[in-house]
Amino acid sequence: MNRSRHSALTTGATALALTLGVLALAVPAYAGEEPANTEGSNTEQAGGGDGNGIYAAARIQYSGSVAKGGGTGNVTSSDVNWTPPPCWYAPYLGAKDFKEKVSKDIERELNTPGMGGTAGSAIGEKKRHYEDGYGWTGTPGYKDYNVENDGEGMFWAGVENPDEPDYLKRTSCTDLPFWVENGEAPPPQYEEAIDPEILAALAYQHMQLPDTKVTLAPEADTKVNLPTWAWLDKAVFDEVQATAALNVPGFNIQATTTARPVALKLEPGTEDAVTYPASGECVINADKSIGEPYARGKADETPPCGIKYLRSSGDGTYKLQATITWEINWTGTGGAGGDLPNGTFGNEQDITVQEIQSVNR
Repeated sequence: MNRSRHSALTTGATALALTLGVLALAVPAYAGEEPANTEGSNTEQAGGGDGNGIYAAARIQYSGSVAKGGGTGNVTSSDVNWTPPPCWYAPYLGAKDFKEKVSKDIERELNTPGMGGTAGSAIGEKKRHYEDGYGWTGTPGYKDYNVENDGEGMFWAGVENPDEPDYLKRTSCTDLPFWVENGEAPPPQYEEAIDPEILAALAYQHMQLPDTKVTLAPEADTKVNLPTWAWLDKAVFDEVQATAALNVPGFNIQATTTARPVALKLEPGTEDAVTYPASGECVINADKSIGEPYARGKADETPPCGIKYLRSSGDGTYKLQATITWEINWTGTGGAGGDLPNGTFGNEQDITVQEIQSVNR
């Protein structure tokens, strides 16, 4: 996900955040049944409890055509430079619960043997930040963990994307938890604060596209130099949607990512073949189908979408790869929306190609 990243405003703030680490809340917890008319299931990716009875409010719910069990979907982005967000900032705890947790953590860290030098200094600054109002440029501190405003907002903290590489997580979302009033947007310097665009990218990451089994004529056994017709009916080739939502007190957003099929690419599985059209890219028809069904009497015609094999597959088969390109966009809370990179997903089909036998007299 190519969004510019917020860098900490001072060297001291950066060192403090990196020394203490971010609060990783995205311990996967999944639940839900498969909804009707989708390829996936309702799932939740949630911040888990920390063993002290503290509930992490950051909870993303996925619904629609998403991977079962909360895993990543089967979409491959056509843009090699696009990646899902490695982390984001999300609502974590109210002021009183935050004080209970963080104050205990600080005292434990300060009393840990050998916790001195830079690490000990950073922990002391963290204590001053939340207890004594110590801040830095653009980042005010808090008095007594802001408990006088409990119920009027929440502390937000970094949440790691469990499906992204660790090296990306270590360089993002390194700021300390910060306060956001209910109904207010996070401060602009926190560009990774969760919003509809981030949710749309996460819905993309979890989206499950339907299998692509192309109808062929001849179906699985064909002959050398005999055109094989390929097509996909509209009924099995339609748009799919995946939704990601975050609902906590004072902050409710969601985004729906929609994938629409736009093209089918055929790869014969051998160089001894030609495709129709020559590019192998069969575009979508006006009625949202692809190709044209074979009908009796068309054996000598060139199919609008298909393959002609030039050599027998012998005792084996060729692996016909049928890949659909999906055009993907999103809409979200507040009228937000935009485009995401096209996605692809395909299947292999075994094709047996036989020599045509003839008898010479």
